[in-house]
Amino acid sequence: MSTPLNTKTAPSSSHTADSKFQLLLFRLGDSAGSGRSELFGINVFKVREIVVAPEITSIVNAPAHAMGLANVRGQLIPVIDLPALSGCVPKTNSKIVLVTEFARTTQAFLVDEVVEIIQLDWKHLLAADNNSSGLLSGVARIDGDVADSRLAQVLDVEQIIRNVFPNSQTDSANSNIQKIKLPEGTSILFADDSAIARMLVEESLKTMGVAYSAVKNGKEAWERLGQIHSDAVNHGKRAKDKVALVLTDLEMPEMDGFTLTRSIKNDSRFAGIPVIVYSSLTGSASEGHASGVGADAYVAKFEPNELANAISTTLTRG
Repeated sequence: MSTPLNTKTAPSSSHTADSKFQLLLFRLGDSAGSGRSELFGINVFKVREIVVAPEITSIVNAPAHAMGLANVRGQLIPVIDLPALSGCVPKTNSKIVLVTEFARTTQAFLVDEVVEIIQLDWKHLLAADNNSSGLLSGVARIDGDVADSRLAQVLDVEQIIRNVFPNSQTDSANSNIQKIKLPEGTSILFADDSAIARMLVEESLKTMGVAYSAVKNGKEAWERLGQIHSDAVNHGKRAKDKVALVLTDLEMPEMDGFTLTRSIKNDSRFAGIPVIVYSSLTGSASEGHASGVGADAYVAKFEPNELANAISTTLTRG
């Protein structure tokens, strides 16, 4: 089986612009303790294709849960044993892998069963702040606002890759990042639901020498901006006098980065505040969507030098 996901199953621009996204649902087998086969999900935009795993070549001294390398269309791709990593016992011997591309990396995840692709509003992706495994970015309400909606655990793939390959290229060197001077009295507000992504962004911003504050999703960023505006007005200033720019991820529970960007750009309280999208969803489609809602720049994770250049250019242009 080989199912490319860049044609019929790819989200259309209208879906994204309407704050919707498509989630690929799959199972990993029976969960330890509960004995149930829970639903998991990943954004379709990150999945290149679904294949039955070819022969996997083991690697000497490979990290735990790294099964080895698979040759997929002439490309050697590392395969991660997702059931084992998640504490699940597969119920089948299907050997299905999801070949994913994001943050300029390619990797495959072994799963037990692919279920379906569904379309959801971003508001139906809820934060998973207290998940004990640390491997979730959110929980999706598959059936929307109904009381007994089915739930799917959405995996934090950046965190998973960091756990399995701690020395991966997501740790791009920060030592040669340019220093940036923000307008006096301002700071950068950034939003990202992934703990590992927030940590990497914070490391980069610290190296740039800029003041910043971090929140976990677009809703928190929007609320923080409202507070900043109120405080600024009380001191005879504008929000722009406090916020040099907003840096936002796209995939976030409760309010996604597209909605956050569009809301900022359409609200006179935040006039003059630039927005930079910093996302693992690389590609012209995502960049076009971000530009369509008013983003001033689009940078791929995890490229700290490109981020620094984008911040510097955006501030100079503003």
